[in-house]
Amino acid sequence: MSAKITVALGQISPIWLNKQATINKVIEHVEQAAQHGAQLIAFGEALLPGYPYWLDLTGGAEFNSNEQKAMFAHYHANSIDLDASDLKSLQEICRKHNIACYLGCIEKPKERSGHSLYCSMVFIDQQGKIGSAHRKLMPTYEERLVWSTGDGHGLKVHSVEGFTVGGLNCWENWMPLARQSLYAQGENLHVAIWPGSIHNTQDITRFIAKESRSFVMSVGSLMTEKDIPDNTPLKKEMIKALHLKGGDDVSYLSNGGSCIAAPDGEWIVEPIIKKEGITLATLDLAQVIEERQNFDPSGHYSRPDVFQLNVDRRRQTISQFKDI
Repeated sequence: MSAKITVALGQISPIWLNKQATINKVIEHVEQAAQHGAQLIAFGEALLPGYPYWLDLTGGAEFNSNEQKAMFAHYHANSIDLDASDLKSLQEICRKHNIACYLGCIEKPKERSGHSLYCSMVFIDQQGKIGSAHRKLMPTYEERLVWSTGDGHGLKVHSVEGFTVGGLNCWENWMPLARQSLYAQGENLHVAIWPGSIHNTQDITRFIAKESRSFVMSVGSLMTEKDIPDNTPLKKEMIKALHLKGGDDVSYLSNGGSCIAAPDGEWIVEPIIKKEGITLATLDLAQVIEERQNFDPSGHYSRPDVFQLNVDRRRQTISQFKDI
């Protein structure tokens, strides 16, 4: 008998830059997905507490700006400390409902001072345990103004209902070696998380599926100008810049684009835009086996005698102490 899994795309907007309110909203949608039989749910990149949209809209690269410093401090205050059990309530819900979860978080790890921020993809298993926290290897363009570069520690796969599941953050899905590090571990269900927008997901989702002969879930978030809270330090400047940019739908900063592709690259769920909520699909592992009959990127179609990938999965730290 082939393994089957019911997965859920959690395409929601954050309660932007409000850590606890966003956690509560995530929990609400995890429970909703579990009630409909989902065994795995995924949410967008940086959903908790939100993507740093202000950088592009308010001159985020201005050096020594008091406004940018205030915005960073506000962001930091609402970011996640895994060592402080900030996700404990979500972990308990996953355990209660026997559902695994991938969640995009902004993390402030103590071993890297607790002040620098990392864009992390956290995996919580069906027993409510954190299986990995993958810190984005290379923040993209303006993201580097607030996010630090991650390491290979979280390049891990996890077993969920007979599937081998792994994932990457946003544009690191374009990094061939990052993808291969997961393929080499037997990944057959890939989770790609994004801040949102169909232009990110409509091509690469099907490409990764065809390259890996795996199922691929791309999950994005929603964000409109109405989601910017009144207590945001640069709210007025953000909205003014957003309207100056114009566009087909000026109010949207991210329009979603969540979707699922099969191992042959065909759509199971076509990209969904401007719609908040849970979308379910049941995946059959037999489809992976069928497509790998003629191409298996880490099996019969690989050439380990010619190509080998070395991955350093040690967690990076700035110092090591030896006490007597």
